[in-house]
Amino acid sequence: MPNLHDIERRISSVTSTKQITRTMEMVAAAKIRRATARMEQSVPWACALSDVLLSTVRNSALSVEPLLQKRAETKRCALVVVTSDRGLAGGFNSNVLRAAEKLMRQKERQGIEVEVVSCGKKGTGYFEYRGISPVLSIQNHSADPLPEDAARVAAYVSEGYRTGRLDEVVVVFNHAKNSAEQRLITETVLPVPDERFVEVLGLAQAQDDQSSDGTAGGERFEFEPSADEALGYLAASYLNTAVHFALVDSAAAEQGARRAAMKSATDNATEMAETLTRLYNRERQGAITTEINEIVGGAAALED
Repeated sequence: MPNLHDIERRISSVTSTKQITRTMEMVAAAKIRRATARMEQSVPWACALSDVLLSTVRNSALSVEPLLQKRAETKRCALVVVTSDRGLAGGFNSNVLRAAEKLMRQKERQGIEVEVVSCGKKGTGYFEYRGISPVLSIQNHSADPLPEDAARVAAYVSEGYRTGRLDEVVVVFNHAKNSAEQRLITETVLPVPDERFVEVLGLAQAQDDQSSDGTAGGERFEFEPSADEALGYLAASYLNTAVHFALVDSAAAEQGARRAAMKSATDNATEMAETLTRLYNRERQGAITTEINEIVGGAAALED
């Protein structure tokens, strides 16, 4: 049984830890508002670009744009894994890394060679520890992603897909469903998917708004310059936007996960401190009772 001094030191340690986790919870709560607002502001543009791209596809020959061409056989895949630079976010990083590793094993069993593009220090450290060197690593901006980071990733995978070195590009990240819940997303960005962006993220149910002639809402469009040139620009823009949105969305999810983890840690510290305080009081009362009994026993012995 620990003595009173040990229990007192333990209470002090737990209280100090509680102050740290409470402060981190408040910091994450302040950051999550900005990160969530940034993510929500990106949604309309990403969805609109996706819809315009799909409507353009219906008015253009697919053969002219390499990013839309589906390979007859997939031999090499690029896996873009989006994690955080810092820990203390519960299962935020481990969920993404487990899903990425599971997907890698599935691809390898199918005879597909996988290369990793890591966004975030945690992902880079995880793969390097297992002997997997990422072909591209983006670090130090997980909480505040830069457009330049998304452009680097998009340029790398786009060049690989256009030259035939890559046959598929998949992005794995956490989607900030709300400030308290995150959902794992595994999105194929190349070849450019046929489904709308809102369907990929689960933001809205698929809507049957296609007319019999294959154009959205029954409308036909005129393009300047040609539909093929517009398609090439839109495909590249969509890829860049999809990667950037994954980074921004993951940043919002990171703060939400960290706030939830720190709140849970604070609650646990509070409960532990209360338990230790009860134990301290019980031990202290027992020590006092023992001392009283010894005094009474000594006094009785003197009287005898």
